[in-house]
Formats: sequence, structure tokens, C-alpha cells
Amino acid sequence: MSSVKLITPYLKGNLSVASLGMLCLIIVDFLQLIIPRIIKWAIDDISTFQAGTKELLVYALYITGCAVLIGLFRYIWRRSLIGLSRKIEEGLRNRLFFHIQTLSSSYFDKTKTGNLMAHATNDIMNIRMATGMGIVALTDAVTLGGASIIFMAYINIRLTLMVIFPMTALIFFSRFFTKKMHALYTDIQTIFSDMTESARENFSGIRIIKAYTKEKEAALQFDLISKNYVKKNISLVKIIGSFFPMLVFLSNLSLAIVIYVGGKKTMYLDITPGDFVAFISYLALLSWPMMAAGWLINLIQRGRASLHRIDALLQVTPEIEDSPQAILFNQARGDILFKNVLFTYPETRGFGMSDINIKIGHGKILGIVGPPGSGKTTLLNLIPRIYDTVGGEILLDGVDIKSIKVRDLRKNISFVPQEPFLFAGTIKENIIFGQKNIDESVLIKAAKEASLYDDITALKNGFETIVGEKGVILSGGQRQRVAIARAFLHDAPILVLDDPVSQVDVKTANIIIKSILKKAGEKTIIIASHRIYAVSFADEIISMEDGRITESGTHLHLIEKNNYYAAVSRLQEIEI
Repeated sequence: MSSVKLITPYLKGNLSVASLGMLCLIIVDFLQLIIPRIIKWAIDDISTFQAGTKELLVYALYITGCAVLIGLFRYIWRRSLIGLSRKIEEGLRNRLFFHIQTLSSSYFDKTKTGNLMAHATNDIMNIRMATGMGIVALTDAVTLGGASIIFMAYINIRLTLMVIFPMTALIFFSRFFTKKMHALYTDIQTIFSDMTESARENFSGIRIIKAYTKEKEAALQFDLISKNYVKKNISLVKIIGSFFPMLVFLSNLSLAIVIYVGGKKTMYLDITPGDFVAFISYLALLSWPMMAAGWLINLIQRGRASLHRIDALLQVTPEIEDSPQAILFNQARGDILFKNVLFTYPETRGFGMSDINIKIGHGKILGIVGPPGSGKTTLLNLIPRIYDTVGGEILLDGVDIKSIKVRDLRKNISFVPQEPFLFAGTIKENIIFGQKNIDESVLIKAAKEASLYDDITALKNGFETIVGEKGVILSGGQRQRVAIARAFLHDAPILVLDDPVSQVDVKTANIIIKSILKKAGEKTIIIASHRIYAVSFADEIISMEDGRITESGTHLHLIEKNNYYAAVSRLQEIEI
């Protein structure tokens, strides 16, 4: 139950609202308990011929008044308690979303998106139901159930004990069923995550599926997961299907006892006809708490399983975060030093990168080349701490980047990833990326530097063109140039580009390269590329292989050494 602490702050923060809702709910319960008493008075007066038109009208007005008050207070408790559950839902979802954003890239490398989506939707909904209608069912079970028993005992305590006896079996059955429910709810939520991920993956890759005519295979794969989900739900239905009929049976068994024993007592005048009808009315009111108890168990088990899953996710700590001694770091100069840097991915054995020593002065350009898998992208990801080194250190202006607040470090870096990602907004929104008060001329300048402006003006809506999910309406080269324009507009002292011209033609690449060269001297620039001409102008170029630097120097120096760099350069000259 330690995971209950997740919702405690919301309950404490809305204590007055929760108290008002609970008070109104209790008032409604007691108003419902008064109505059988009114019915008793009316029947007793009728059976003794003491009720006239006036008296019956008074009883009718009493019941009408109770109904009006029940409606009024029911509105208030629903507005308060159900509204509170919505606030809990909002708070948990926002907290979950914020927490997920703090997690390191390595977490997302091994976690399915569908699993996270299930947490943010189904799990949060189950918690809302448990804290909303769950509280209502619990209050009804205690207040309405307890008070009904008291009123029944007031009428006839012996009859009450006889009626209550079958219901005591509920305690023993509940312990058995709740364990089964909890295990099944946990399994169902896990399978729901898999099903969500399968749907997301297939919809994202629908073009590939269609290109290879694999619609049938994709549907069959999804069908297997769906059938497993249904199978688990059917198992749950069997448990619930046994539990609720048991409640109905116990309720009807109690009613049978009342009809037989209570009827005899009425015949022998041990109780009045009005008491007999009132007793049955209270038993009917008691039936709801019994049903509510079963529903409550159902809600709580769902909420408990979901709360446990949410809590487990919130307990995950980011691998990359500010150290207690982290310092503020405003404007960097841009001097970068790699000292004996070591790195490995958790899933691999041995070092993925070792003995990396690089010095990049302010305003200088470093080029990185190497075959696929040589470590180029990994090296670039270490600079903004997307991944952390496992040995050695990286210094920025003489300060270990692990000693700098992560937010401050990344503010000083404009980053263009190897696979550019666009959000489903406009081209303008993707370029400015949350920056405010951007002048139109600055936006146009960044687009022109990325050789993107002509493409944008050719579109009907220009910068306001909706790019669709992941920029689907744009070509690969256009998406890449949007990412470059975004980095240029960010205007940070360090510019990191991972294969920035891999998806554009030579003419466009040359325009982008000239824009990059214009920024030399004022920015520290690091470029990784498979194309030699994209780094040939760099102040220093390094070749990497198997996570190590195999050669370094200027373009001419590396050509003279006649190793990997020179060989690739000659091949690419032939291709051009």
C-alpha cells in the first residue's frame, strides 16, 4: 500500500472539497434512510385507519422534500468527489509526463512506447475510478450499510441477526476473490501495454507494411496479442462473474428470511405492518452496500494494480541528472576537451569507445569520419550528455560537463541528430521550437542558411504548412534541413551536426556547408559525416573505427597519410 502515497498530496490539498463531498454524501445516505421510516408511519396509520387525505398528503410531501434534498446534495457530492478524482487524474498524468521527460535516453532504448502510453491512459483512468467512485462506494458501504443495520436492529434485533448471518460469508469469499483479481488486473495491464505498442508501431510503419504487402501478417500479429488480452479478460470475467452472483444470492437469501420470519412476526403482531415494510426497505438499501462492496473491491483492485505500476515507473531515476554540486553555467566560450574518454552501452560487453582524446578550441571546426558503427554518433551524443561517459572526462571551458547543470549545458549546444525528428505542427513551429518573440527576418535567415527557404515559399501555406506526423508531407532532405534551420536559429556557442547533409543533393549540401563555414570563428562546430567534402574544410579531422581514433589531422595531411580517410576520399571523388 506504499504506492497510496502518490494520491495523498492531492487529497490533502483538496481536503475542504473532499470533506464537503463526503458530508453531502452522508446526508444523502441518511435522507434515504428516513424514507422507509415515513413509509412505516404511513402504512401503520393506514392499517389502523388513522390516516386521512391530509395525513397522506403530508407523508407524500415529506418524501418529495427528501427527494429534492437528495437530488441537491447528490449534485454537490458528485461535483466535489468526482471532480476531485479528475484533479487526481490530471495531477498524476502531468507528474508522470514530466517524470518521463527527465529519464535518460538509455531508458527509452529498452522501454516500449506502448507501455508508457498504457500508463498514461488506462492506468491513470483506473486510479481515477478508484479514488472517485471508489470513495463513494466505500462511504455508502460504511454509512448506508451500517445505518441500515442499526435501523433494522431497532425494529427487531433477532430478525436483523438472522438476516445479517448470510452476509458474513462475504468476508471469506472476498479475501479469496481479491487476490485472484489483483493478479489478473496486473497481467491485463501488461498485455494492454503490448497491444498499444503493437498498434502504435504498425500505424507508424504503415507505409512499409503496405509497400511489402504485409497487412495480413501485421493483422495476425495484432490478433494474437488481442486474443491473449481477451483471454485474460475472460479469466477476470469468470472471477467477477462468480463474485457478483454470490452477492445477489446472499442478498436474496436474506430477503427470503425476512419474508418468512418477518412475515410470521407481522402476523403474530410482534412487529407492525409498517415495520415489516420498512425492514424490507432497509434490506433493499443494505443490498446496495453489499453490491457496492463487490464493486468497491473491483475498483480498488484495478486501481491498486495501476497505482503500483505508476509508482514503479515514478521510482525509476534518470541515469543522467544534476549532481548535488552542479554549478550554473550561462554562456560558454566553446573550448571542448576529451580526456581519455571511455564509453559502453549497457547491453554490450567491453568498451564501445575508448581512449578518446580530442581538443577543440573556441571557434574551431572538428570533422569526424568513419564507417558505420565506428562511434561517430556516440561521440557526439556524449557532448550534451544524452549518454554519459563511463571513464575519463569531457571538459567545457575547463569545467567537467558532469559538474554543469544539464539544462545549462544543453542550452549552450545546438544539436542536429542523425535522424531528424519533426513534430506534427507547422514548419515555423518546428523551426522556432518553443522560442518566443522570434523576428520574421531571423526565421527567414535561418531557413535560407539551411537552403530551405525556396522550398517553403513554394508551399501554399509557406511557414504555416502543417508537416503532419513526423513531418510526413516533407521529403527526407526537407526534414533534415528543417532540423538544421532549427539548430541555426537556436544560436548556441556550440554547434553539433550528425551527418547534416546525408539526405540532400551536392548542390544543396554545398549551400549548407557554406552557411556552416560562415559560423566558424564565432561558434565551436563539430560535424560527423560519411561524406568527405562535408568535413574537408575542418580545422582538424579525426577518423574513427571500432570506437577508437585511428588518425587525425587536416584534410591534406590525412590524404598524404593514405589510410582510411584518403581511400574514402578517392572513392567519393569517383562517385561524384
